[in-house]
Amino acid sequence: MPSDEREPQDPDTIAALCPAARISRSTQCNDGHEVVDLHTYIPYLLSSVNNALSRGASQLYRARFNIGIVEWRVMSMLAIEPDIQAARICEVIHIDKGAASRALLNLDNAGYLSFEVKGEDARKKVWRLNDKGYALHDTILAIALDREAQLISGADPEDLEAFLRVMRLMRRNVERMK
Repeated sequence: MPSDEREPQDPDTIAALCPAARISRSTQCNDGHEVVDLHTYIPYLLSSVNNALSRGASQLYRARFNIGIVEWRVMSMLAIEPDIQAARICEVIHIDKGAASRALLNLDNAGYLSFEVKGEDARKKVWRLNDKGYALHDTILAIALDREAQLISGADPEDLEAFLRVMRLMRRNVERMK
């Protein structure tokens, strides 16, 4: 069965594996104090890679297309699920309503979107990319995929699939942590 379709392990089995059976430690001793080990503390590593990747993408997209990373994420979501409300975008890509509203407004003002008002409430808009928006999406997608290829360059394919399984597991776990 492909790894994406694999049933998640039983939560008790997962809990038994980590963190108790973890090989590396999240902390180290520094002057008699327990401190985070930046080489092994997973939240730091995830945040550090994401921040660097996002900052670089945002600088590139702003310079070339006059949109930032939040606008790109919104565009990407609208390509994945056309005809959705801002609330759905927030739910899936985990951004706040203000950021989503600003991104939608910027993209709409730049001529990349169209929308319909659903019902009598003018605030309830269903958004979609228009032809100009899809053209920009396709251009940026090619760049984003090239950046992803650079990011994973040198990774063993089996290690990458194991990493993706662990990331999906952590994604589910973080939802339970709220």
